[in-house]
Amino acid sequence: MTPRGRLLAFEGIDGCGKTTQARRVATLLDGLFTFEPGDTPLGASLRTLVLDPELPATALAEVLIMAADRAQHLAEVIEPALASGLDVVTDRYSGSTLAYQGYGRGIDLEDLRAVLAIATGGATPDLTILIDCPVDVAAARREGGGDRFEDEAGGFLERVRRGFLALAASDGWVVVDGSGPIGAVSAEVDAALSRTAT
Repeated sequence: MTPRGRLLAFEGIDGCGKTTQARRVATLLDGLFTFEPGDTPLGASLRTLVLDPELPATALAEVLIMAADRAQHLAEVIEPALASGLDVVTDRYSGSTLAYQGYGRGIDLEDLRAVLAIATGGATPDLTILIDCPVDVAAARREGGGDRFEDEAGGFLERVRRGFLALAASDGWVVVDGSGPIGAVSAEVDAALSRTAT
């Protein structure tokens, strides 16, 4: 019987370096890199809807779009890969919904967790790594125009960053300082992987 693969999630605000690290770790583990929202045909359409700053959406609509994307992502990409024995490294998972729509938008965290439990069937990552860096550092790294979340005013991304840090503390995530050079960030990530290797 093929051993089940591990699900590893990278979280953080856009521009923190999580995508770079998630891709690198997937290669390192000879696993599958994937991302949310948008890594299924249905998800690609949902991603366009939720990120377009020209399409108004309520906070609750955002939650439900993200939940639909995650349910499809699990069924179509993540679960089949894990069942085949592959490690799956995802750029964003449920932590992003809690940080963005919970801490950022103000939706009750317990309500969000209930929605996420339905969308995921209770599937949680074996390890979550938060790549943390200040909002201004992340903004300086991003190229091109912002999306619905990046363009938010009123301290939105600061609330999201604080939310990520609170979730890391309460849920036992690994926190890596993403403000330094890539080599230093990679070394911290690799050390975390070594500590949690099974």
